[in-house]
Amino acid sequence: MKKTFVNIWKKGMKMWTGTMMLATFILQSSVFVSCNSFLDEHTPQASLDEEYVKNPENAENMVISAYAIFTTAEDINSSFSMWNFEVRSDDAYKGGIGTNDGGVFHQLEVQQGVLTTNWNISDMWQRLYNCLSRVNATLAMLNNADNNPMKDQRIAEMKFLRAYGHFLLKRLYKNIPFVVNENMKAEDYNSLSNTAYTNDAGWQLIIDDALAAYNVLPETQSDKGRPTKAAAAAMLAKLYLYKAYRQDDPKSHQVSSINQDDLQKVIDYTDPALYSNYDLESDIHNNFRPEETYQNGKESVWAIQYSRNDGSTYGNLNWSYGLIPPNIPKATDGGCDFFKPSQNLVNAFRTDANGLPLLDKFNDKNYDKATDNADPRLFLTVGMPGYPYMFNPNYMMDQTETWSRSKGLYGYYVSLKQNVDPALIGEYLIKGSFWASPMNRIVFRYADVLLMRAEAFAQMDKSYDAIQIVNTLRRRAAGSTEMISNYPSDYGVSLKVGEYKDSYTKEQTMQIVKMERRLELAMESERFFDLVRWGEAATVINKYYSTESLIRAHLKGARFTENKDEYLPIPYEQISASNGHYTQNIGNW
Repeated sequence: MKKTFVNIWKKGMKMWTGTMMLATFILQSSVFVSCNSFLDEHTPQASLDEEYVKNPENAENMVISAYAIFTTAEDINSSFSMWNFEVRSDDAYKGGIGTNDGGVFHQLEVQQGVLTTNWNISDMWQRLYNCLSRVNATLAMLNNADNNPMKDQRIAEMKFLRAYGHFLLKRLYKNIPFVVNENMKAEDYNSLSNTAYTNDAGWQLIIDDALAAYNVLPETQSDKGRPTKAAAAAMLAKLYLYKAYRQDDPKSHQVSSINQDDLQKVIDYTDPALYSNYDLESDIHNNFRPEETYQNGKESVWAIQYSRNDGSTYGNLNWSYGLIPPNIPKATDGGCDFFKPSQNLVNAFRTDANGLPLLDKFNDKNYDKATDNADPRLFLTVGMPGYPYMFNPNYMMDQTETWSRSKGLYGYYVSLKQNVDPALIGEYLIKGSFWASPMNRIVFRYADVLLMRAEAFAQMDKSYDAIQIVNTLRRRAAGSTEMISNYPSDYGVSLKVGEYKDSYTKEQTMQIVKMERRLELAMESERFFDLVRWGEAATVINKYYSTESLIRAHLKGARFTENKDEYLPIPYEQISASNGHYTQNIGNW
């Protein structure tokens, strides 16, 4: 049994399933239902008694239910990992059996035909605001709980979760209503505007919650699912990094300036002294292994916890990756083969004679093991024909329908970071309606903390400091060969990773850092949001369309429209229900 914090969520859910699972922020008659209104209408009569509300045990059950919704509210079509929406980047194709399989995600991939009425755009909005509803209901109860020695810490944990929910929403939709007051009345929710704050001020609201959490949270937690001070620091670093790239012109999504004070905050909150309990794994692949030995490892600053064998049929498994496994006969039968790595991503792992990336300007030549060196991270990120799937030689990949349900439309590559060796079926890979695993999803890993620090240094023209951090990650990459040590001898690949040794300008250093982010975090759903944050989405993705469409027919006619496609539109049903308080995002939706 996986002994992590997630297992006690079941205990809390026994009490709250019948009430809190009814919570919703989105109603046909009203945009929001306040936490107070919800509790009045749906909570058992006993909970209306002052004694009940102030009972610390009941408050703890509410806290547990607030954590639980961040797993129960997501699903295969709306994964909070955001892989479904990462298909807009140059790292991944949608996959599946064809363009009509999950057609609304195909529209996002090619940025054509996207409608404000599309179900996937509305669905993610609703799911995330449901999470915020649960968190705010919990905060309201905690505020009134007596004799609870953990009260301040639990409030900090809830503010951390509230910051996380708003962060996911803001990256997707940009202009969102903020629900940062858990004591609002119904009429207050119904009059919220999604443009009451500038983009910069919106980021600051989320930072305020994360900072409140940071000031209270302990350095360690016995329950691994609870955030630590370092987790809050990592969130603050990411929030300030997004805030630094100012996009405050309401008529544009372009970066108008890069704020030095915000960059300094990134430096402050990535200080290694704050992460004394964390470090890089010796091998990057350890972050993506399902076995208990590798869960909550030293690189995992904060992770969504999943479990198995905890007394229920399926445990608390991660179903949100259920569409990604390939359809291997007599193994992963029913695998849907979504979220397939792009050729462009594979090419990015090529290295020169010194083991350095060739950088994007050379990325139009396909990787060829006969002539090219490669970063080992390629073979830990992408499954390719001619190599064993999930490092298991019983499942050799080739160019057949086993590895491409679309018969090659989306190519024959398979993502490895979300998948599990078929030899572990029944133990760490479990079949229900779809495939699931108990493997945690790391939200903040220490490698990302280092990369954020490197980026802030680079933007502040401290190239030496940035390059030293990049080299730390490259040394780790060079040693990440536990699963592929036989690849040079058995499959003829040349693994070569070098370090940067020269002096570099600010512009060169930023290019180096950006490339390292792509290689290190590939298929972890950061790439598209990074491109938008840097103000480079239109340039990079349209270049990608122009070259990738030559080998991938489904990308013909794709076009990224600047000042529109950087963000999802506000869902039509939310605009309609807002009584005129919501404004649609720019771009002629």
